[in-house]
Parts: sequence; structure tokens; C-alpha cells
Amino acid sequence: MHLSRIILFGKNISALKVFYQSIFNLPLIEEIEDEWLVFNTGAIEIAFHRISESYRNEISFKAESNTKLVFSIDEDIQIFREKLIEKSVKMMDVKSFDGFDFLFCDGEDIEGNIFQLSQKKA
Repeated sequence: MHLSRIILFGKNISALKVFYQSIFNLPLIEEIEDEWLVFNTGAIEIAFHRISESYRNEISFKAESNTKLVFSIDEDIQIFREKLIEKSVKMMDVKSFDGFDFLFCDGEDIEGNIFQLSQKKA
């Protein structure tokens, strides 16, 4: 057995598509317009499914989850973070932890899903 796909629910699937393609350049492999999309991220696919009808009219919908998507990057994390901030993406400070050979930086997509950039220290 292996984990092959993570599905997150969202309100505006078209906007999530634009966000993840423009920020991370992820290839789209499945789509039902405004309802469903799947990105190829390597070993695990990320899918977005439109929330059920009963939640669609909630103006203040925001994802509340204990899930965090982690994207390993080769580009300098500080430079990548600045590029995202220039695109109005909410980003936290870059951090590291004793005993870990990585730098980390959390961000938030347009619907409140948390993602993390991870870069191996040089």
C-alpha cells in the first residue's frame, strides 16, 4: 500500500487552480471545471474538490484543517518566499530547528490551506 493522493476541499476551484499553477507550476492531470482538479506533484497527487452545496454560500468560508502541504524546493528559500510575497501570498518567516538540516517557511493559499516550503541547507 502507498499514499497516492491528498484531497482538499475548497470553495473556488478555479482560483485554487490558478494559485497552485502560478506559484508552484504544478502540472494539471485531471479537471472537471469549477468542481475538481488534480495536480501531479511527483509521488503524491494533490486534488481539490469543490465543497458541498450547503457551504457554497458562506461568504466567510476558510479552510480549517490540521493538514499541511510541504513542497521541497531547490531554489533559495528566501528568494522564493519574497517572490510569493510580491504575489500577495501570506508567508511566515523562514525558520530552522536545531538538529535539522532544512530551512522551513509556512504560507497560506487563497482559501486558508497551509503549505510549507522546505529547503535543504547548503
